[in-house]
Amino acid sequence: MRYALRRLGFYLLAACVAVVLNFLIPRLMPGDPASTMFARFQGRLQPEAMESLRAAFGFTGGSLWEQFGSYLSHLVRGDLGISIAYFPAPVTEVFGTGLLWTMLLAGGSLVVAFCLGTALGALAAWRRNGWLDSVLPPLLALMGAFPFFWLAMLVLDVFGFRLGWFPLRHAHGPDIAPGFSWAFVSNVAYHAALPAMTVVVASVGGWMLSMRNTMIGVMGQDFMTLARAKGLTPSRILVRYAARNALLPSVTGFGMALGFVLSGSLLTEIVFSYPGLGYLMVVAVRNQDYPLMQGLFLIITLSVLAANWVVDLIYLRLDPRTRRNE
Repeated sequence: MRYALRRLGFYLLAACVAVVLNFLIPRLMPGDPASTMFARFQGRLQPEAMESLRAAFGFTGGSLWEQFGSYLSHLVRGDLGISIAYFPAPVTEVFGTGLLWTMLLAGGSLVVAFCLGTALGALAAWRRNGWLDSVLPPLLALMGAFPFFWLAMLVLDVFGFRLGWFPLRHAHGPDIAPGFSWAFVSNVAYHAALPAMTVVVASVGGWMLSMRNTMIGVMGQDFMTLARAKGLTPSRILVRYAARNALLPSVTGFGMALGFVLSGSLLTEIVFSYPGLGYLMVVAVRNQDYPLMQGLFLIITLSVLAANWVVDLIYLRLDPRTRRNE
């Protein structure tokens, strides 16, 4: 329990640093969101509206400490400001529209790639020098060497343009009303097939090689020899002894990989015009939408920290040595 609380304290400290940086960085940049918004209206707003815009975006007058206190009070209430690109929609509303799609595409693809690569790596190490161990690792490593956007454009050209098997863009068809219906769910899965396949193909090789190499080292340990001497079944030795111990570094890597979900899916979402967080980030940068950039940075950082803490709890469950050292 002390291990989990100690890790939680570390992540809370990192979250506090992220909140402070999220407040300071936009205020260290030249200009402010109110000036950007005023320029977009090209003289259609009166100069008196500048103060109201600054107040709306949290750039009020007063000392930096007063602004920070106002920022924290809004943050506690879940108010991340008003988006410039989607004015007058709140950042939380804009963020919510992209979060679901990124979780579905990037998060789902990461889980599939992790589970598939880990299982293939365990089987390849267990049946070392077999066809699975000889063919798949170099092939998947070659596929993983290509950039995300190159694979995305390749599959889009082949399966979208030339063969016409899959749609070219967006998360669902324009004629499908969103809702919990089979027609909508199947249409979403149909549109997500190509971008998801891109992410899985590009990342599954790394998980497989990591699991394979770790498991080969585990299989030479003394406890593996003891398990065989006890007459345990091969399937139990594979799952309970070899794979469980070899899985620990991959679990840690999975938590770190969550931090790269946005960067990996950003270019993929652009190629497929998928309305996720990566696409929203591009829109925010293009429109100098500071509140939206702040909200994306903060929520993504806090989500990654929370996910890593959950991974630490899973690690605590998988590795009894961690519990003994508490």
